[in-house]
Amino acid sequence: MKLTLFTDYSMRVLLYLAARPERLCSIAEVARAYGISQNHLMKVVNDLARSGYIESVRGRSGGIRLGKRPDEINIGSLVRHTEGGFDLVDCDGCIVAPACRLTGILKEALRAFLSVLDRYTLVDLVASPRDFDQIFGKLEEKT
Repeated sequence: MKLTLFTDYSMRVLLYLAARPERLCSIAEVARAYGISQNHLMKVVNDLARSGYIESVRGRSGGIRLGKRPDEINIGSLVRHTEGGFDLVDCDGCIVAPACRLTGILKEALRAFLSVLDRYTLVDLVASPRDFDQIFGKLEEKT
């Protein structure tokens, strides 16, 4: 199973903001840090803001920050939110579907996958914001 870029970028935004809890960050800053498209990130940020994962502050000195505490952002819930669907295979049109057990097995595997993600929050991913800050700081020095 491969997660979409939308989910990947959502995680990256949240990781970046969790590593900088003391200030507002800009979308351009996050895009530069990861070397990704600012346009793609704007869509991600809009979705994360609408769903309460982040807070967006408008205006000249605005920016984005986490909308919840890191320990309140469950990774499994985030993945369920950002992924469009979890149909690992399309069994609807398959002639052997009534006799095949693959669909059930894949659903079981998906439940196990999400069950593992449900055990973690953003705080588990950013155990040491200082480590992230050092990495991002080195990247900023190069640009």
